[in-house]
Amino acid sequence: MASGEGASAEDRSLRIGTPAPLPASLEGLAAPAPVPGGIGIGAMTGGVVASGKGAKAVSASTRMIDASPDLHATISALREQLTVLAPTDEVATVDAQLAAAEEEISETRQVSGGRLRWLRERLSLGATAAAGLASAATVVQAIDQLVG
Repeated sequence: MASGEGASAEDRSLRIGTPAPLPASLEGLAAPAPVPGGIGIGAMTGGVVASGKGAKAVSASTRMIDASPDLHATISALREQLTVLAPTDEVATVDAQLAAAEEEISETRQVSGGRLRWLRERLSLGATAAAGLASAATVVQAIDQLVG
């Protein structure tokens, strides 16, 4: 967090696992009153904030999410089904991202949250030719459980 003249804030962290949930009740939690030209934040789970003249906030962090063996299996099944589609740049791009996710899961039992969100977007109904494959819906459901 940065505030004031020439303010700059940057986050390039690697976050492992899902963020801790905020309390079920925010009762009693209040953002502190900001000083003039300042910032008041009550609850924040990562990211960056900048305020004031010359403010700049850059969040380039990566969230790695614990992945289940089921996600790995559904990704593998979808990659097998991709072979029935006509080879296109779109299919190759989706396959490359699925392969990268498979590799991450095999090596670390985790997968990049950004990659999961990208896959969910491409595999959602109608987003790509791959979305019509039976395994695509299963992968999207598994992703939804991980990233919400």
